[in-house]
Amino acid sequence: QVHLVESGGGSVQVGGSLRLSCAASGPPNRSRCMGWFRQAAGKLREGVAVISPIDKAAYSKSVEGRFTISQDKDNNIVNLEMNNLSPEDTAMYYCAAGPYGVFCPLARTEAYSDWGQGTQVTVSS
Repeated sequence: QVHLVESGGGSVQVGGSLRLSCAASGPPNRSRCMGWFRQAAGKLREGVAVISPIDKAAYSKSVEGRFTISQDKDNNIVNLEMNNLSPEDTAMYYCAAGPYGVFCPLARTEAYSDWGQGTQVTVSS
């Protein structure tokens, strides 16, 4: 099991940017999928972006072109750069560690076994 700690959330105005970071415990991750998920009030948790051990990324349609996921495998950090934020992006954002291998499911939150506590992102108009 890996311990995950998110940081970088906060409040921003429409059109603004935030950078979320996730620090993972343990040895450098070179084999597991990592992802960012979010849960807005009254809604189900949804996948935002995932990245494979070979740095292949996938994004939800709602954030594609605005968000970028990246990872520093040597230091066990996964980042989510979020640009052109809108009120619909307001949610608690979670980092998660998922399956081993290069296929990283974006929609199946149950495939991710280790989760951080989350960091709140609030976008106001």
